[in-house]
Amino acid sequence: MISPKNHSSKFGLLVLLLFALFLVNIALGSVHIPLEAIFKIILGDESVKSAWTYIIIDYRIPKAIAAILTGSGLAIAGLMMQTLFKNPLAGPFVLGISSGASLGVAFLILGGSALGFSSIIAPGSWGTIIAASIGSFAVLSVVLLVASRVRDAMALLIIGLMFGSLTSAVVSILAYFSPAEELQRYMFWSFGSLGDISWSALGILTICYTVGIILAFTICKSLNSLLLGDYYAQSMGISLQKSRFIILIATSILAGSLTAFVGPIAFVGLAVPHLIRQWFTASNHWVLMPACLLGGAVLMLICDTLAQMPGLEFTLPINSITSIVGAPIVIWLLIRKKKLLF
Repeated sequence: MISPKNHSSKFGLLVLLLFALFLVNIALGSVHIPLEAIFKIILGDESVKSAWTYIIIDYRIPKAIAAILTGSGLAIAGLMMQTLFKNPLAGPFVLGISSGASLGVAFLILGGSALGFSSIIAPGSWGTIIAASIGSFAVLSVVLLVASRVRDAMALLIIGLMFGSLTSAVVSILAYFSPAEELQRYMFWSFGSLGDISWSALGILTICYTVGIILAFTICKSLNSLLLGDYYAQSMGISLQKSRFIILIATSILAGSLTAFVGPIAFVGLAVPHLIRQWFTASNHWVLMPACLLGGAVLMLICDTLAQMPGLEFTLPINSITSIVGAPIVIWLLIRKKKLLF
């Protein structure tokens, strides 16, 4: 299970890609800003145009940081879910956390017309963030309650999927009775967006992200043991109930907070763990965790750069780009390898 291979060159390449893509991401956009001016802005030079400074400092850099947090957080959450359920199709949202966030926002935007406040709510506002957080927390509470009573991980997986179906049904009912304007607001939120996050919101997201990542790394030993089966993990002194609880908490914090602040971002949490396993040919989570963290950030920066449509005035939905870019890569890898490393 512990890979003897030296992966330092691969980690080094991922770090270089991360820094390069970060610079590319903040350099490209609908407004052309020379690279020299970007470096001056980052270094605090006040001689640069104020409009350029505003674009870089208050829009592009927060968006690039949000992309890094989103990609790495969802990749780590997806890795934990795939290991816990021993299912290659498990992702960070399999527990219904994203559906809970969507339900919270749906109640706010689609169900608010009866209370007369929906017209002042816009995607990306603190209202949607709070609503999504409440929805995620509500589903998390129910999942943890169920987890304390259900010992079978597969049963917990099915229950999570049922929560997702239930919340989707409620959202569909709200959408059916909502006017077109509210439906459009909700649809824009469901597309996901990295560009609507402020520095204050980014600070809160970073705190949630850090807590989730720390919990994830503390459970690496248990994740390695779970790969060989529950009985082996217990023979190694691992408490299955405690380990499952920590995994669920870490995944929920990451998936719930990211969905609340940037909207539901599909595919990344499902695909990146597979891509990393194929490339690193390792099953040791002390290798996979940092690799997924870097790989998820790299993939998300690539997708966000493509979504900006450099040189054009519009931005494509980030959800669509993550699937368009990542799905063919995973399909090609699986056909080439003919089996999943799991």
